[in-house]
Amino acid sequence: MAIVQGQTTSFKAELYQAVHNLLTDTLKIALYTGNANLDSSTTVYSSANEVVATGYTAGGNTVTGVTVQTSGYTAYVNFANTSWTAGLTARCALIYNASKGNKSIAVIDFGSDKTSTTTFLITMPTNTSTTALIRSS
Repeated sequence: MAIVQGQTTSFKAELYQAVHNLLTDTLKIALYTGNANLDSSTTVYSSANEVVATGYTAGGNTVTGVTVQTSGYTAYVNFANTSWTAGLTARCALIYNASKGNKSIAVIDFGSDKTSTTTFLITMPTNTSTTALIRSS
């Protein structure tokens, strides 16, 4: 399976089932190697093919700066950038809900392996109704 960026299908369905509260639940972001095969069918966090490196903790970072906003007919979610002080290589990331059985939210594809020797930084898309990582219209 190819890595695909965006919301997972299970997350879309779970929004209608009132499973997630992005403002109060603990959200996490984990890094993976190119062997992870993450795509829109990914349903839960797994440690299989997760990055292993000094300075990286299994399960990833807690996501901060979560806001839900609207513009016109679109609702969208903002996440703060996140980083690890570690030398590592990652191909993709998974945002998941640790408060709800590690259910998946979104996959981020870096386009290729990305390597850092000091700080690995994920810069989230601009917080707008047309560019935010999670948006519904």
